[in-house]
Amino acid sequence: MKIKQIDMKSIDEIREEMIETVTCSKSDIFRIGEKCRHDYESMTNELANIKQMMVKLIEEGDQLEEQVKEARLTLSEVSMNFKNYTEEEVREAYEKAHQLQMDLSINWQYKKQLLDKRDDLERRLIGLNDTIDRAEQLISQISVVMNYLTSDLKQVGEVLEDAKAKQDFGLKIIEAQEEERKRLSREIHDGPAQMLANVIMRSDLIERVYRERGPDEAFSEVNSFKKMVRSALYEVRRIIYDLRPMALDDLGLVPTLRKYLQTIEEYHNNSKITFMNLGLERRLPTKYEVALFRMIQESVQNALKHANACEIKVKLEITNNDITVLIKDNGGGFDTSIKKPESFGMIGMRERVDLLDGDITFDSKIGKGTAVWIRVPLTN
Repeated sequence: MKIKQIDMKSIDEIREEMIETVTCSKSDIFRIGEKCRHDYESMTNELANIKQMMVKLIEEGDQLEEQVKEARLTLSEVSMNFKNYTEEEVREAYEKAHQLQMDLSINWQYKKQLLDKRDDLERRLIGLNDTIDRAEQLISQISVVMNYLTSDLKQVGEVLEDAKAKQDFGLKIIEAQEEERKRLSREIHDGPAQMLANVIMRSDLIERVYRERGPDEAFSEVNSFKKMVRSALYEVRRIIYDLRPMALDDLGLVPTLRKYLQTIEEYHNNSKITFMNLGLERRLPTKYEVALFRMIQESVQNALKHANACEIKVKLEITNNDITVLIKDNGGGFDTSIKKPESFGMIGMRERVDLLDGDITFDSKIGKGTAVWIRVPLTN
């Protein structure tokens, strides 16, 4: 018995050290990401200034070329009729032609410097984009680790009664981590990764538009390009937020749901999300709040992303004995008789409900929307 107590104490100490290390790493990565975002904005502004300067230089260069042509014609005329011009006129003609040629040469050199600087900035911006994306991914992954360290692993001492329990518990954690990584991978692949790929393609398009159609249309493409970058950044931050809102620990399920659904509605301007709390507004044990939040979150995201719903209703009722939830949307729906092994979201929801000894029902028809009904008993 004494040996088990020592082992559990050691595990708790290790867990605390891991939490401290992971927290510091997350803060460092966040600072790196913020620094990269600041540098990105500065470089973007510098790139815009360079492009404006290039437009002016191109205009000046065109004017200088015309003036050089005229000066050469004048020199040719002077050379052919040398005796008809005074020495002063001949000297002025040569000096003017020479000066214009020098100005044109300087103009070309300056344009070349700006082009090199522009290309360098664009390469660095791509690198910064990659760094920002990687930092956001790392923060997301660290948040998952922190979730397990501060919640699931917190009760290790109570669960690890023997060697077999330790093994089963470890395997369960690994499986949960892998599932979470798969979900994050799909989220990032379908969202930010696709957007950033489009950003690279759009940057190439901007260069082509600038060369073929001029700066005005190119600047219009730049504005669209900036919107696309902002959209990718929002998608990454949304994924991080979706991992676990801090308000869930501080305020509880009902206020967090109310704020979360309001935020989602604001980001999806074409969708109306209604939340109704019909029962008690009280704190629940952590396992209930986390599981219910995740299931409601998954249902709402499915309705918005896959069903293209424009109206979603979420009803929550907490009584002394149980919790019931209804999530209903007017989206495209699906055929519940067709079992899709890749439906990770539905599988995860069923597993969460099973862990709470509850029930979940999916009622949907193609073109008729979807209703998800959840009931979880409260055990004292």
